[in-house]
Amino acid sequence: MSDQPTPMMVQYLAIRDANPGALLFYRMGDFYEMFFEDALAASAALDIALTKRGTHQGEPIPMCGVPVHAAESYLLTLIRKGFRVAIAEQMEDPAEAKKRGSKSVVARDVVRLVTPGTLTEDSLLEARRHNFLASFATVRDESALAWVDISTGAFRVSPCPLVRLGPELARHAPRELLVLEGSGLDDLAQEAGAALTELAAGSFDSTAAVRRLSAMFGVETLDGFGNFSRAELAAMGAIADYLELTQRGNLPLLRPPVREAAGGAMQIDAATRRNLELTQALSGGREGSLLAAIDRTVTAAGARLLDRRISAPSRDLGEIHARQAAVSYLVEAPRLTADLREALSRAPDMDRAISRIALDRAGPRDLAAIRAGLTQGAAIAALLPEDAGAVLTEAARDLVGHDELIDLLDEALVAEPPLLTRDGGFTASGYDEDLDETRRLRDEGRGVIAGMQADYIRETGVTSLKIKHNNVLGYFIETTTTHAERMLAAPLNERFIHRQTTANQIRFTTVELSELETRILNARDRALEIERGVFARLVAAVLAQAGPIGQAARALAEIDLQGAFADLATGENWVRPTVDDSRAFEITGGRHPVVERALKRKGETFVANDCALTAGETPAIWLLTGPNMAGKSTFLRQNALIAVLAQAGAFVPASAAHIGMVSQLFSRVGAADDLARGRSTFMVEMVETAAILNQADDHALVILDEIGRGTATWDGLSIAWAVMEHLHATNRCRALFATHYHEMTALSARLDGVENATVTVREWEGEVIFLHEVKKGAADRSYGVQVARLAGLPGSVVERAKEILHTLESGEREGAARPQMLLDDLPLFRAAPPPAPKAAAPKASPAEARLREINPDTLTPREALDLLYQLKDLQAEG
Repeated sequence: MSDQPTPMMVQYLAIRDANPGALLFYRMGDFYEMFFEDALAASAALDIALTKRGTHQGEPIPMCGVPVHAAESYLLTLIRKGFRVAIAEQMEDPAEAKKRGSKSVVARDVVRLVTPGTLTEDSLLEARRHNFLASFATVRDESALAWVDISTGAFRVSPCPLVRLGPELARHAPRELLVLEGSGLDDLAQEAGAALTELAAGSFDSTAAVRRLSAMFGVETLDGFGNFSRAELAAMGAIADYLELTQRGNLPLLRPPVREAAGGAMQIDAATRRNLELTQALSGGREGSLLAAIDRTVTAAGARLLDRRISAPSRDLGEIHARQAAVSYLVEAPRLTADLREALSRAPDMDRAISRIALDRAGPRDLAAIRAGLTQGAAIAALLPEDAGAVLTEAARDLVGHDELIDLLDEALVAEPPLLTRDGGFTASGYDEDLDETRRLRDEGRGVIAGMQADYIRETGVTSLKIKHNNVLGYFIETTTTHAERMLAAPLNERFIHRQTTANQIRFTTVELSELETRILNARDRALEIERGVFARLVAAVLAQAGPIGQAARALAEIDLQGAFADLATGENWVRPTVDDSRAFEITGGRHPVVERALKRKGETFVANDCALTAGETPAIWLLTGPNMAGKSTFLRQNALIAVLAQAGAFVPASAAHIGMVSQLFSRVGAADDLARGRSTFMVEMVETAAILNQADDHALVILDEIGRGTATWDGLSIAWAVMEHLHATNRCRALFATHYHEMTALSARLDGVENATVTVREWEGEVIFLHEVKKGAADRSYGVQVARLAGLPGSVVERAKEILHTLESGEREGAARPQMLLDDLPLFRAAPPPAPKAAAPKASPAEARLREINPDTLTPREALDLLYQLKDLQAEG
């Protein structure tokens, strides 16, 4: 056997070499095949069989494959495992290749490069989350971040200094990040969970970017979209270049880029998002996050909008108040809200449908989604009164004016179209006469032939005439020899053409019968061809209205979100907060939305608490003390979440709330190390604290929990003390500072604007009872030993801890020369006494023994009374 590569394998290797870094799905009939290293990697990742095909350089060629019809599920697995996939399709009919000779290969080419940031198929996407592709560029001393979701068309850009890149990536959570080769941003991308793709410098050329973007949007200049810096142009241009590469020229339908000004949203860094579990729980996944707790949207687009609002709470007062007004209107109109939500629940995801249509990846159901979305939109607009407020009335305006397109799609499409265009059957009867006739021939060919036979009998007067079919002649007219004489004579012989004579029969055909036969035989293919034409015309009609359709999709998402906020406020007894430009922070009866939801499921009640950080122009800091498990961290987090909800435009879980605009939100809560970067728990704590102290301004809200606990006691106290003083004197912000260092409570007497607060507990018979109430004042101790006992530490350990604690506290009261002398002078570290042997259990009394034998459920009243006398006697005997 020759070891020369076959023409097909030569083609495969050429295509693979042209697409480095990607697995190659090579179309062969009904399968995508992979060879060589791609086959080895794919078979392991997909857990599919590995086979062989031919040899190369004396070695068998590994091969595996996946069916074309099931390719999406395999693509999803590969993308989630970090692969990129190049899809090479057959660009011609195999029959055409055969015409060129036996050694000719079917022409193939890559039609798409599938990457994490360029997905559009529903099966590859999370319906309720965006799928962002981001790009970071630096030009001279300016940097910018651009991000796009090609599945919805959203395209935005913002100035972004390198120091802000981490927080911005945390905010958008892109699936893929484009950067310049050698940029060294691997750690940031990994921390954000984004696949990193490095591009050559040419992709970030700002001058070329203008040409690319102008061509993408079909404009002569970008001036109509706004004024962009060179860095912003470079970031957007890299996205345009990458989409050209991955989509192979079939560009997605993107909305014009929108420039987001710096400072338009509350700044929240990555650590704070993680600590507060805004969109993802610390345990991983959505459940347990703020987003999961408050999400009552009924559409996928509404859920994605909620994600954006929670991830980037607004700092625009007018915007916040308009959104609050919409929620208030719907809260006061519960019947309207219910009707809107019921109608919205039937609205499909138009954003993603129109994106697939533009990328030529759509099917008939995507057209039906546009029809259903616009139809529901018109019905929803009709429900909204004119006095519904700016947000809702503007959304209603975007939902009307689509009647012509709705009528076209309604007339052209069946009620429940199939998934794929190639299946046919999606065009409604009566829309296309040629299609209706072709379908009649395809589906009712026998009836059409019977009708023609009846016509011929009437014309010839030969009642025995039959139209028959066989595989040799196809359709033919047959009659007996006797009756055939009439058809062989003029004038019928001009119409009926003799084809064959048998012993007893003579067979004829006609021009009409031959044409009908051709049409019947080709009816299926012809019907599909006509429907493909119908589909193309409908796609063109939809794309011509892409802008208004996109506005309608966004309007539905906005109405859904406001309705969800109203439903949440009504169902959970939330209130409209006052949000203004002051530095106020007054919460009455505040609650943690996630914890409260969890407690309700268990039938328990959340203990609400007040928080007042208002101090005019001075700093406003609460120093919070109290034992572990008492609820300090919950209190800290709930106030931060209330600020997020308020500036997102929602109502908040409280009895009343007045919040001065929060410019930045910082949280240093919890303990975790970062072993991948060689950082201990304490180092992580200090890095996050440093970021807060270096960035927080006087309109920031800072929550800090147990600063300094990761090091020695006196080091930790010193650091915590200095941090508090810096917050007060330099940052001058609003802050909640939880600590176990009771010595710090003395700061309230020295620093204006610092107040002590504590989470209360009660002690009863050696037990500590957590009341979860926050009040002014300082805790007298930490109750750490009691909490340790509750956690299940052995009794001997708990008792020893009490002894050591008493010795330490006595030494401090007696005034040691220096703190460490406690360890030098007092016998703390002698060997702990062995645990006392357990006393033998006392022998059970006769009365107790009798009680153990009794089943109360089986006793009659008389037997119970007799038993009582028996027990009295036994007790007396004992």
